[in-house]
Amino acid sequence: MAVVIKKTGVAGAGAMGAGIAQVFAQAGLEVVLFDVSATQLEKAKAGITQNLEQAVAKQKISVADKDSALTRISYSVDLNALKADLIVEAIVEQLEPKQQLFKQLAGINGKDTIFATNTSSIPVTRIAKDVPNPERVVGMHFFNPAHIMKLVEVITGAETLPEIAEIIKNLAIQIGKTPVMCKDSPGFIVNRVARHYYVESLKMLEENMAAPETIDALMESAGFKMGPFKLMDFVGNDINFAVTSSLFQSFHQDAKFRPSRIQQQKVDAGHLGRKSGRGFYGYN
Repeated sequence: MAVVIKKTGVAGAGAMGAGIAQVFAQAGLEVVLFDVSATQLEKAKAGITQNLEQAVAKQKISVADKDSALTRISYSVDLNALKADLIVEAIVEQLEPKQQLFKQLAGINGKDTIFATNTSSIPVTRIAKDVPNPERVVGMHFFNPAHIMKLVEVITGAETLPEIAEIIKNLAIQIGKTPVMCKDSPGFIVNRVARHYYVESLKMLEENMAAPETIDALMESAGFKMGPFKLMDFVGNDINFAVTSSLFQSFHQDAKFRPSRIQQQKVDAGHLGRKSGRGFYGYN
């Protein structure tokens, strides 16, 4: 399959979507960043600009590189603008919205457009179900912050053509990332393994064994760069809770993936972490 990726699209202008758009633009690719919210798009544009300006200040890129990258990104609230060789979805971590988005995009794009999902826990096979030409649906899972983290999981669903996975692998290398190929399963590699870093820490908190500060300090002293509660606040408690809930359902309510009542309460209260100013810690 001869697919040359020159123009890309990203659906969802949250932290992940904006980061992915920035990565594509810095690698020389044209990008359309879509979101239903014009306010979110403005926030994403400001964030991307700030990231690039910081890179200039640290002498990692030139001013010309920054300006060039910014000119490659366009922003739109019109879904019809998402016409590209590759479209990456980075929307809410729920199955039905992802399926519906790809069905809509299939009506806008040709059959050769590759659809990649940035899902961190939902099986690609489920997302591709009922999407026209499901063989072109693949997982391309970046890690937060996308413009810094090198790892990208390339996930092959039951219908995904090997050639499509290979194209995404080569693209990941082209944009300066380190791709890891894996088969489709809930949580893939990283989130399946890492889930218990969060779940067991939350269980300890539920059992009043230790405070978040103590657990974080112990894990950091053991060599982890960031303790579990600091990391949940960084990722976002809403996102972290959604991923755990997804794995819990995908593994048929296996108790080892049980979501935490404490974390659910945080989400219900709007204590999402750094982005809301309050989570397990306070952020002024």
